[in-house]
Amino acid sequence: MTTGANTDAAAFDPATATIAVVTYNRSALLTRLLTSIGAMDPKPGHVVIVDNASTDDTTAVVESWREKLGTELVYRRLETNTGGSGGFSEGMRVAYELGSTWMWLMDDDVEVLPDGLARMGAWAPRFKSIQGRRYDYDGSEFYWQYRIADRMGIPIPFAPSGFGASGYKEMNSGCFEGMFIHRDIVAKIGLPDPRFFIYWDDQLYGWLASRLTTSVIVDEFVLRRTREIKQWDMGIRHMNASSDAYRYYIMRNRAHIKRYYRSLGAYNPVLFGAGTALTFVKELIRLVVVERKLKGASNLFRGLRDGRVIARDRTWQPMPPLVESQPAV
Repeated sequence: MTTGANTDAAAFDPATATIAVVTYNRSALLTRLLTSIGAMDPKPGHVVIVDNASTDDTTAVVESWREKLGTELVYRRLETNTGGSGGFSEGMRVAYELGSTWMWLMDDDVEVLPDGLARMGAWAPRFKSIQGRRYDYDGSEFYWQYRIADRMGIPIPFAPSGFGASGYKEMNSGCFEGMFIHRDIVAKIGLPDPRFFIYWDDQLYGWLASRLTTSVIVDEFVLRRTREIKQWDMGIRHMNASSDAYRYYIMRNRAHIKRYYRSLGAYNPVLFGAGTALTFVKELIRLVVVERKLKGASNLFRGLRDGRVIARDRTWQPMPPLVESQPAV
């Protein structure tokens, strides 16, 4: 454990933490994750599984773990597929209503290292929005873009990757594959926005958290990816293959980010427009270099078109906080 962490075990109670997992038709991967949670020491107080209306044997797999996981298992099967955004929104809602102090979010295609919760909990007395590190499928160190160009609303792809003696770096982004966040911050921001369906939802949520507290990525490996993804190795980072759905939502959801920025007085039309243009170019590069095709570019244009509808929607409102602000004393 890094020297920057608080090593006072009494300062963090693992029973106050909930792991919230979103899954969809990947019962084999979910089994691996549940196996790793069963081997954790310490374990969280609850594990919440949100099933995005899977049609495979996910329900049976979850029920088979109910008695042997070693902690309380809560299963929510949704009627429709709400995407990662809707799944994490529901998972955080359930965790919050369970009274959890800490919520640890993750997809079904990772496994938790046995001491993962202890490593995250060691930082809990100091920070309220924490991101751990993870190993990639091949065992290499996964580089996550922990900083965004604030007014452009896009990741900075080559932010420094090294950690100093402190063992952490400040971040202004977030990733639902490992976000470890305190209920006080969740109460002020509200739940993740399910309207995103997929993409940008976690970056925005992390950005909102960084406006309320010092958010950090810590030099602690706590997760390991269990699914291989086609990639372009760029040295310090990888560019993953994508899908037509991702291409659509990457562009459409820029409109949701714009609305959040406007609501907070953080919107700069020139800089944000530049961020949108760079995102478009990046996705074209992804198509050509990683997936070696051009078919699919139409989804980028579709996303931009539908984003304009969101941008003009006069009924649009940001997600509300879970508690009303207290009057100044």
